Amino acid sequence: MNTTPQVDIEKILELLPHRYPFLLVDRVLDYSLDDPPTIRALKNVTFNEPFFQGHFPGHPVMPGVLLLEAMAQAAGCLAHLEREAAGGETRLYYLVKIDNARFSQIVVPGDQLVFEVTQKRLMRNMGMYSATTRVDGKKVASADLLCAARADS
Repeated sequence: MNTTPQVDIEKILELLPHRYPFLLVDRVLDYSLDDPPTIRALKNVTFNEPFFQGHFPGHPVMPGVLLLEAMAQAAGCLAHLEREAAGGETRLYYLVKIDNARFSQIVVPGDQLVFEVTQKRLMRNMGMYSATTRVDGKKVASADLLCAARADS
């Protein structure tokens, strides 16, 4: 596998349209555009996250739906890095389908999430991805994601 150096937050801000408080990828640890394309990205979960005020007071737990969104953002980074390497223009991608979502452990402040995403296939303007989130090497969530490029982009 031919991996590339890390991608910092400035580059992630170029790749993704998300901004605070909804940008959920802090760094790309590495990625490979070999077959199949893969990416490993990171998010540091802190008590200052706005969702912890209400989920849940006195027992902060990161919502599972945000874990899915974070995995989709990591997939979006991979899609943009692939297009960039191929000389294509930046496109806006939407999460259009989630299958086989599984949550095996809660995520709390202080956890460091590592997203591992593999592109399963491309079809027209859509990409199918298999994603896993780990904390300290232990799987906490996984899902199959389908992302589609905006038709007019």
